[in-house]
Amino acid sequence: MKLVIADDHPLFLMGLGYALRDQGFEVLAQASDGQAALDACLRHQPDAALLDVKMPGLTGIEVCARLKREAPQVLSVLITTFSEPAIVQAARDAGARGYLSKETPPEELARQLREIMARPEINRLPNVVVPRLTPRESDVLPLLAQGYSNKEIARSLGVSPDTIKDHLARLYTKLDAGDRTQAVSRARTLGLIA
Repeated sequence: MKLVIADDHPLFLMGLGYALRDQGFEVLAQASDGQAALDACLRHQPDAALLDVKMPGLTGIEVCARLKREAPQVLSVLITTFSEPAIVQAARDAGARGYLSKETPPEELARQLREIMARPEINRLPNVVVPRLTPRESDVLPLLAQGYSNKEIARSLGVSPDTIKDHLARLYTKLDAGDRTQAVSRARTLGLIA
């Protein structure tokens, strides 16, 4: 099984290369940024590309999207410490076939990677549930993130403070949040606000 691997941390990249070779993979190329990873995949045509999510230049997710268009036979698999739902959803949208943790022991990582490569029709990305907000909740959320009080949000939207309280209560429930700070944090993680 032939791989291109990419990560912007040299020691991790070196260790990953050794671990994968030790597990029987052929590492055709190693890259330390997204553009180099894409170039290596187009040049070497590996079975799969194992990509860090956050790299300079092109991110791992951007490389996935480009490979989907330019070399669809190359399976894209992300390896990362980040598992925020918004990142997982972006990876899914870009065509990634799997999502592996950097904290996984080498033998288990190799097993998971083989499983993904053996059954490429199965997407091994975690399921992400992003709540659907009403238009008014979508109006309230960014103002909440900017630190506006209930009265300020009400004035800005031309409604009563009691109406804002009702919207906030529904937002807290949908975001599984106990207060304003948790609601804003969860909304950012889910990609509902920048």
